[in-house]
Amino acid sequence: MNDPTGPHTASPRTTSRRRRPRRRKALIALLVIGCLVAVGGILTGRYLGSLEDAYEKRSVVSLDRGASDGERPQGEDGNGQNILLLGSDQRAREDAADQGVSGQRSDTMMLVHVPEDGSAAYIVSFPRDLQVEIPGHGEDRLNAALAYGGVPLAVSTVEDYTQTPIDHVALIDFEGIQGLVDTLGGVDVQVPESFERDGMQFTEGTQNLDGEEALTFARERKHLEGGDFARNENQQQLLKGITSELISGNTLSSPGKMRDTVAALSPYLTTDEGLESTEIVRLGLDNRNLRSSDLTFPAAPHGDPFTTSGGASVVASDEEGMDSLRTALAEDSVDDYAADHAE
Repeated sequence: MNDPTGPHTASPRTTSRRRRPRRRKALIALLVIGCLVAVGGILTGRYLGSLEDAYEKRSVVSLDRGASDGERPQGEDGNGQNILLLGSDQRAREDAADQGVSGQRSDTMMLVHVPEDGSAAYIVSFPRDLQVEIPGHGEDRLNAALAYGGVPLAVSTVEDYTQTPIDHVALIDFEGIQGLVDTLGGVDVQVPESFERDGMQFTEGTQNLDGEEALTFARERKHLEGGDFARNENQQQLLKGITSELISGNTLSSPGKMRDTVAALSPYLTTDEGLESTEIVRLGLDNRNLRSSDLTFPAAPHGDPFTTSGGASVVASDEEGMDSLRTALAEDSVDDYAADHAE
């Protein structure tokens, strides 16, 4: 008969002693995890706070002004998101003044469509000299809308033309590109056409550009065979390079670099009221899986250049092509449109 108190049977007291260290270790582990979470939360809070402070340096505008009929186009839920990107050159304001128009003109106008599933981003770049109807001003170049009525009128003009609601808008002065690219440590850009400007040589193929080179690259059109169309392509390639660097591990894994990037860009940035720092973070999280290979630049529908009766050089609109784009935007099927209208 076995002795219940023998060496092979643990007493209740012995069992209690053995369990206690395990419980203590588990408690310590929970405390350590809790401390790590707390410290992480503090660090995250501080980082987001500094990021918000940097972002708040931007200018903010209201989009209360409606389209030509007084009402903005209404989109349907589940049809993705549309963001209007405007690029303005400080030097263009002098050109606008010479033409009797106050304010600045948009050198770059890109409509970014992100489908509902967030699987890609489609970026359509419109020629700045495209002849369109500007609410309250009749037919004129697309880039004149910004000069006539600022960002709200530029949004209304694009909404009218595309018959698509714009969810957010961001305007960047080209002067900000230089600081942005330098903060990123330069960007690799695919140069479509070789040219030289201001002592800088741009050679066809992949080239790493610093801030000053990127700004010159984005502005140039007179030395390019395709003129304004070629400049549009250069600006698209620069946007690809910047985006690739922004979403690279080098940037996303470095909170300090992200903060510095936002701080470098914000003073040159104007957005709608709804594009707050929290919305920027949400957009970033929603599209965190996007990579440069997911960016597509479908061709913008347009006709041939011509001279108006008043002597202005403009680009004709292509209404048939625009109807296809309008349908694609309304039905969130820009992927099909892009496949048939590659840039």
